[in-house]
Amino acid sequence: MALFLKPVWRATNAIYLVVAALLMSPLAASAQLKVIISGGFSGPYEKLVRDFERTSGIKVESGSGSSQGSGPQTIAAQLARGVPADVVIMSREGLTELIAAQRIAAGTDVDLARTPLGVAVRAGTSKPDVSTVEAFKQVVLKAKAVAVPSSTSGIFLIKEVLPRLGIADRVNVKATARGTDAAAMVASGEADIAVMPVSEIVHAPGVDLAGALAEEIQLNQVFAAAVVAGSKELDGANRLIAFLASERASAAIRNGGMEPLGKPH
Repeated sequence: MALFLKPVWRATNAIYLVVAALLMSPLAASAQLKVIISGGFSGPYEKLVRDFERTSGIKVESGSGSSQGSGPQTIAAQLARGVPADVVIMSREGLTELIAAQRIAAGTDVDLARTPLGVAVRAGTSKPDVSTVEAFKQVVLKAKAVAVPSSTSGIFLIKEVLPRLGIADRVNVKATARGTDAAAMVASGEADIAVMPVSEIVHAPGVDLAGALAEEIQLNQVFAAAVVAGSKELDGANRLIAFLASERASAAIRNGGMEPLGKPH
């Protein structure tokens, strides 16, 4: 009988070695993605990412940053100083800058959703008419302070809309790092109104949507996702982006004040 023990012992040990190797292999571990997202798509994302984790088995760690601007917490600044990320979700304008800077894996960018700019007022207060250019101009002129994000939408208002209306030097604009900060200023009474993406207004506490800007001064802002150049989780990153761009995500995107796009650029 001893003649059979040695082969059995070897086979058993071989199995242990294979199992140990699998456990130590990165492929055996659950994939984990790191995402940096700006505020515009965060409402739908917070709901959708939980579904993605549950159905894919991939864990997602989410951080935040501004799509554009000059502050240290812009997505571009975070990537430049080595903050790890596999996927970015941000305004198309900001993503275009990252593509030009070769921070994005070629061909991975996908437009997810579009949302217009709107006006936020303190919850429970009267909603001014902002449906025409002249009506918006009067609302802005009467406001003691107008809060805007310091990212894409705020840049558009400060550099494009107010100069076009001839009132750039007559409006007290308070630019903040994030749309959530702009909404909080309105909720606290520090600002009368905020101009920011509708998708950020509809889920911000303490504010109501007064309405969207007129088309003549509107920025229908597109939010897109892409894989960061050098990501080691290319398969998982592409799976997340495909999920966010899928028909399954459409209801959450619409409920978040956005129009689903789901198109490669």
